[in-house]
Amino acid sequence: MEYPQCPEAVFRSPVIISGSLFLMIYMSPGLTLVIFVLMIFSGVIIGGISSRLRRQSGELQDILGVLVSTVEETLGGLRVIKAFRAERFQQGLFRKVNESYRDTQTRIIRRRDLSSPLSEFLGIGVIAILLWYGAQRIFAGELGAEAFMAFLLAFYNVIEPMKSLTNAYYNIQKGLAAVDRVDKILDVPGGMPERSDPIPIREIREGLRFEQVSFSYPKAEQAALKGIDFFLPKGKTVALVGLSGAGKSTIADLIPRFYDVTEGKITIDGTDIRDARVEDVRGLLGIVTQEAILFHESVRNNITFGLQATDEAVIEAARLAHAAEFIELLPEGYDFNIGDRGGKLSGGQRQRLTIARALLRNPQLLILDEATSALDSESERLVQEALDVLLADRTALVIAHRLSTIRRADEILVLRDGAIVERGTHDELINKKENTVNWSPSRA
Repeated sequence: MEYPQCPEAVFRSPVIISGSLFLMIYMSPGLTLVIFVLMIFSGVIIGGISSRLRRQSGELQDILGVLVSTVEETLGGLRVIKAFRAERFQQGLFRKVNESYRDTQTRIIRRRDLSSPLSEFLGIGVIAILLWYGAQRIFAGELGAEAFMAFLLAFYNVIEPMKSLTNAYYNIQKGLAAVDRVDKILDVPGGMPERSDPIPIREIREGLRFEQVSFSYPKAEQAALKGIDFFLPKGKTVALVGLSGAGKSTIADLIPRFYDVTEGKITIDGTDIRDARVEDVRGLLGIVTQEAILFHESVRNNITFGLQATDEAVIEAARLAHAAEFIELLPEGYDFNIGDRGGKLSGGQRQRLTIARALLRNPQLLILDEATSALDSESERLVQEALDVLLADRTALVIAHRLSTIRRADEILVLRDGAIVERGTHDELINKKENTVNWSPSRA
C-alpha cells in the first residue's frame, strides 16, 4: 500500500472493523471469542515484526547520514585523496558504508513485503479454523447455517480493513523511525541562551574585556582556557600568539558566543555579553579566518553576503582589499561565479575577498584568525596590505602568525596551555631574555 493511502486506512478501517465485530458478537459470542484469540495471536506476531522494522529503519537513517557525509568529504577532499593516492582506500570506505546501507535497506524491504503475505496467511488460517469450528456448531445444532453465513460475511468485512490497517501500520512505523531521527536534530539547542530582557549594545565606546575567563569544552578532561584576563581598548590591537592548542582560537570563538565561558565573564563597555542579544554582539564583529569561507555565488554576492550595498560600495571595498585588480580581469567581473568554496580563485584571491567582505561591513571589532598563514609570500604581501587598511584605527583581536602583524599590535599576549604566560609590546617581549623559552618572533 502506498504512503498516501495510510491516513485513509488508519481512519476508515477501525470504523469498519468495529461495526463488523459488534455484529459478530451479536450473532455468536462463542465464534467471536475464537476470532479474538486468533487475532491476538496474529497481532503479537505482526507487532514483533513491526518493532524490528522500526528499529532497523532508525539504523537505516543513521547509515544514510554516514553515507552522505562520506560522499561530501570525498568530493571536498578530492585533491588530497589524489595527492596521497588514496583512491582505493576511499573507494573501499564508501563501498563498506554503501553495502551496509544496501543490506539494511534490503532487510527492511523484505520485512515490509512480508507483511502482506503474512497477513494473507494468518487470514486464511483464521478462516480455516473458523470454518471448522462453525461447522462443528452447525452439526451440533447450536447455530443455524444462515446465521453462520451472515457471520462469515461480517468477518470478511473485518479481514480486508485489517490487512489495510496492518500495511498502514508498517509504513507508519518506518515513517516514525525517520521522524525520530529528525527530532534528534530538532531537539539540539539551536542557539545560545538569552535573557528575556537583554541589554542593548549598539556600539563599542570603551572596549572589550576578558575578566578571569576559564573555559572547558564539553567532555574535555582539561580546561582550554585558565584565568584569561586582558582589556582591548577601542581603536587598539591585541595580538594572541602561542603554539597550536594554546587557546588562541578558543578566545576568538568566545567573543561571538559560539560558546559561553565556564568561569569569569566577557564584557563590552562593562556589559556582560551574556546579558545582551547574541545578534547585537555579532553585529559589532567582523571575522576573517585562516580558511577563506566563500560560497558558490558571484563575486558581488560573496562580498555583500546578505547586505544591501551599492555597486560603488562593493567596488570601493574590493579596491581597499586589493581585490579589484584581479576581479576586473575575471570573465564577468563582479558577476563571475567563483565556484564551490571559491575553487576558481587562488588562495590569496579568496582571502582578499573575505577582507573586502569585512571592509564592507565596517565592523567595530575585527577578529583576525591567522588570516595570512596559508599564503605564499606574494599573496601574503597583498593580503597584509589589505589588512593594514582594515586594521587602521579599528579595534582588533589578532591571532598572530606573521611577525609583521605582531609588530603593529599595541599589546601581545603569549599563551601556553590555555593561560597567559607573557604580555607586552613586541619590543618589550624581545628584550626579555627569560621569555625566549616561551616565545620567539620566529614562532609567532
